[in-house]
Amino acid sequence: MSTLENWEQLVKKQLKTDDIYAILQKENLENIDVKPYYQNNSEYKLLPKVEESTHLVAEYQEGLEDQAFAFLLNENVQNLDEKSIFINNAKLLEHILTEESNRYFSLIDIFSDDQKAEINEHLAGELLSKSFEKNICIDVSLHQNSGASIIQQLSFALAKSKELVEKFSPEILDKLIFKFAVGSQYFFEIAKIRAFKYLFNQLSKEFEKDIIPYIFVETSLRNKSKNDQDNNLIRSTLELASAMIGGADAVFCNNYKIENPTELSKEISFKQQIVLAYESIINVFEDATSGSYFVEDITQQFAEKSWKLFLDIEEKGGYLEQLKSGEIQKIIFEQATKEQSWVEEGKIKIIGVNLYPKLEVKKSVSELYDSAEIKQVRLAEMFE
Repeated sequence: MSTLENWEQLVKKQLKTDDIYAILQKENLENIDVKPYYQNNSEYKLLPKVEESTHLVAEYQEGLEDQAFAFLLNENVQNLDEKSIFINNAKLLEHILTEESNRYFSLIDIFSDDQKAEINEHLAGELLSKSFEKNICIDVSLHQNSGASIIQQLSFALAKSKELVEKFSPEILDKLIFKFAVGSQYFFEIAKIRAFKYLFNQLSKEFEKDIIPYIFVETSLRNKSKNDQDNNLIRSTLELASAMIGGADAVFCNNYKIENPTELSKEISFKQQIVLAYESIINVFEDATSGSYFVEDITQQFAEKSWKLFLDIEEKGGYLEQLKSGEIQKIIFEQATKEQSWVEEGKIKIIGVNLYPKLEVKKSVSELYDSAEIKQVRLAEMFE
């Protein structure tokens, strides 16, 4: 049986150097230790989904009723039958009439996510009064699109959950749905979703519960470009695949056309999910990467680092207190501007943006980012 030491000696011989890790390991923004090869030294277990099969969510379009079984609604639509419906607009709450044959989920976050650092208790009351399967959304897609690291996204989701427990009691944990955005770091994004299942389950056990989180995932806007928009299709396809393989309960693809979207581009964006699901069946696996030494290792690293940051946020007063003081905004700003600098320097390569680019740098980091505000910034905006 080959040991890790045997492998190291073989690699040293082939590379003709003793310092093999300097050659084989690559720096990453998450400060995760990615090894060139792995040995199975850890136990692992399956991380279940809530849904048996990942929902492929379409933004509602007339005529899609026979092709889609889950819809994202921004306005009221009647006569939907036997569908899963994701409510994406708080104004709908006054008008929507729930049908017994449908399932309803709220994607409405009640946090202000600015320096006011408020929870909208009135909106929370309205949401909790509805007969939805999941009533309140913890949305950290904004944080991803603002440039927050994976570790920050996971810890913020936990910290926001803790704030709701303190406000409404531990029973609120059963009513939560989590909204994440996934980017281009394929295996890291798979590990992000898996790590959050570990983390939230651990948090729920602190309150004598044993809950698997319901996870809704959408494609990122941060790595998309207005130029060469067809490249956005490739990026979002990989993002959808990582979400399904990671074990998301529902996935949604944002329109690949950043500028001048059409009904056709909306339909194509949705049908990326159909192709992935029907051609590869990856939406039905419970935990496809369970047992992968690489994915298990980075999942564990994300979980440990995120839990540590979550505890640090709690020691300093919690998410709202850190938001009010500007600390949350500051650490996102620092992460986001570092990522932007890596794009500018070419350490992160985006085809059509900084690899074979068509445009020169048009906007500076100081024009794009604000250390006092969590705001969505696409990496390509620097060049557009």
